[in-house]
Amino acid sequence: MVNTCLIIKKTGSSSLMFGMHFGNNIKRITKRIDVVVPLFYGNIKAGEFLNLMEGLKFVLVFVLLALAASFASASDPSPLQDFCVAINETDGVFVNGKFCKDPAQVTEKDFFFPGLNTPGDTSGPVGSNVTTVNVAQIAGLNTLGISFARIDYAPYGGLNPPHTHPRASEILVVVEGTLYVGFVTSNLANGDNRLITKVLNPGDVFVFPIGLIHFQFNVGKTNAVAFASLSSQNPGVITIANAVFGADPPIKPDVLAKAFQVDKKINLMEGLKFVLVFVLLALASSFASASDPSPLQDFCVAINETDGVFVNGKFCMDPAQVTEKDFFFPGLNTPRDTSGPVGSNVTTVNVAQIPGLNTLGISFARIDYAPNGGLNPPHTHPRASEILVVVEGTLYVGFVTSNLANGDNRLITKVLNPGDVFVFPIGLIHFQFNVGKTNAVAFASLSSQNPGVITIANAVFGADPPIKPDVLAKAFQVDKKIVDYLQKQFWTDNN
Repeated sequence: MVNTCLIIKKTGSSSLMFGMHFGNNIKRITKRIDVVVPLFYGNIKAGEFLNLMEGLKFVLVFVLLALAASFASASDPSPLQDFCVAINETDGVFVNGKFCKDPAQVTEKDFFFPGLNTPGDTSGPVGSNVTTVNVAQIAGLNTLGISFARIDYAPYGGLNPPHTHPRASEILVVVEGTLYVGFVTSNLANGDNRLITKVLNPGDVFVFPIGLIHFQFNVGKTNAVAFASLSSQNPGVITIANAVFGADPPIKPDVLAKAFQVDKKINLMEGLKFVLVFVLLALASSFASASDPSPLQDFCVAINETDGVFVNGKFCMDPAQVTEKDFFFPGLNTPRDTSGPVGSNVTTVNVAQIPGLNTLGISFARIDYAPNGGLNPPHTHPRASEILVVVEGTLYVGFVTSNLANGDNRLITKVLNPGDVFVFPIGLIHFQFNVGKTNAVAFASLSSQNPGVITIANAVFGADPPIKPDVLAKAFQVDKKIVDYLQKQFWTDNN
């Protein structure tokens, strides 16, 4: 039984209900009919499906998907401490999210997940496999508003079928293969549901806004692999075909026949040989949030014009002018120069690179590390938690807690190998250090469209104008000459 915590907040506005015309959405996807047929796999062949569509007066018209908007926040509850590692004990009391483990009992294992370098089995009917890394796998993700996934696609049509995440936007990077991806808007002012698509190659990045129907389809002759990050510790997933035709108990055929404008005898439910269940529907959001502003529409593609007016975030582009380019970034498969003083290079993909990230509360990065000591030096992200996966090499990583009850700042560390995942909670000082003899590469996602970065050494000793040496000498309990020396160094940025 799913326990939901419904929070109602009075506002001066009317409630919003977003009804999506699912039939119209699928009509647009049928520009690529080979995407749709596996969706209702079974005895229905592509040609038969086209004939069926031609015989329908109105094809696949809408099923309302109960995606309600929250006025307070559509994001996860914000942390009020360094971390709140999840436990499953409730003693009959239920909350939005999870209860916290005693901080004294927390270890590095609570922020760690191994094996994301292992291919998933794609022999199933739709030819894809999603390995999720959310709060169920990493208890330390509780309250941090982010999770991760690896998606494997079989050659010649492996499909991650049309689905939604009710609580998260998604940012995806292709590691191997070629994917045809897209999402469908909710009803625009003219009543249309617009399909926005793009073909992605290795290193390409694409964004899927929260709650919208989206898919990925392998158009290549080889296996494909992608990594995705989502802006919730527990994004949920609603696979459209499964939810509509595989509900338990089933939706009445009369309802579906009328909604899809088909004869009741056309029983698409029998074509679904295996039904994937709903994953934790619509938990309510908290009243307050320290996360990014929540979207009140499908997307708010950023523009830089302000006309002298400034807002928290960015102004929106006219939706009619939006294209797939506003959700796309190429080249994240290209190694970066690590010859600088710290031996690392961070390629950021935030709202400055992808304007479609505005209001979606997520961003991405590639980090390259030189052999034998390449370092992403101690730094913080004032507005984001971070989840990192190692793709190549071996990294020694860690973060430092803020003052605990006993006044200590605790260091939590772990050595990571390819496929390992680690979490750095929002605002805490953290680092990664290449302890291997070869180059290392990691991908990271952050729970803000604009996380910010404060590299500790640069900020303290390289501030402009400089912090007074007397202040630093006393703070670090060193001779002022040491401070003078450090402030004269040329502090560089690895971003």
